[in-house]
Amino acid sequence: MYARVVAGAVAAALGTAAVLLSPGSDARAGDTGTPAVIAHRGASAYAPENTLAAIDKAAELGFSWVENDVQRTRDGELVVLHDDSLQRTTDVEDVFPGRAPWKVRDFTAAEIGRLDAGGWFSPAYAGARVPTLTQYMRRVEHNHEKLLLEIKNPELYPGIEQQTLKLLGDEGWLDGRHRDRLIVQSFDTDSVRAVHELKPAVTTACLGTPAVTELDRLADFTDLVNPAHASLTREYVSAVHGFHGPHGRPLGVFAWTVDDAATARGVAGYGVDGIITNKPDVVRAALGSD
Repeated sequence: MYARVVAGAVAAALGTAAVLLSPGSDARAGDTGTPAVIAHRGASAYAPENTLAAIDKAAELGFSWVENDVQRTRDGELVVLHDDSLQRTTDVEDVFPGRAPWKVRDFTAAEIGRLDAGGWFSPAYAGARVPTLTQYMRRVEHNHEKLLLEIKNPELYPGIEQQTLKLLGDEGWLDGRHRDRLIVQSFDTDSVRAVHELKPAVTTACLGTPAVTELDRLADFTDLVNPAHASLTREYVSAVHGFHGPHGRPLGVFAWTVDDAATARGVAGYGVDGIITNKPDVVRAALGSD
């Protein structure tokens, strides 16, 4: 541990904590020190979260990084949805009124495909659907975007890590050409470890704010630590940068979810490498990175 921390501290002192996450990647802060801006669930302040419309909106606004969430249906299809229930972001109560609590895992992909996932947000998006992960990946590819993919609730879906990686591989996202366009993250550190062990080349991230004493262990299988912005200090970000991950680079830090200019400037001042936001245009303007 001592050697790893010392090496990381020296690297940070030399400024290498601001080098790119991997060759050709802009997931880490660049030479200007400006954090990457990641559109949370797509540009979700302006289009219904986790829909194709939301990632299209992010592309329209000029953002390359988008974030999404993955769950699994009763018949084994991976779908893009944040909550483990369909209730908040679809009309499932109207379509299937007798099936509370409307858990994703209790519905087939065909049933979920019938739901309106946009009308709750705005009449302009009525008829938007919950995308399958396959549909989502193809739209991300079409838009030339990059993806921060969160495995949600892995305890509900045994084997979801392997299934997700297989789908990503089938879609061509595990080749060298896409390596700098993909990060897989989870709040569940065992899930992150599983992704790393199954596909060591994939960039991974642990969500949350682990104690500094935990970072040496996590650095065996994660490349980034992604905390809620309110939990951060400059000292904590510096401590994270002092460790090297499994690919030999200083650990990165993406802060979430930042939607106002003052907070964006404050968090950027801590030295974070990325800011996850529902309002990417607001953050970009605040950081002067137009």
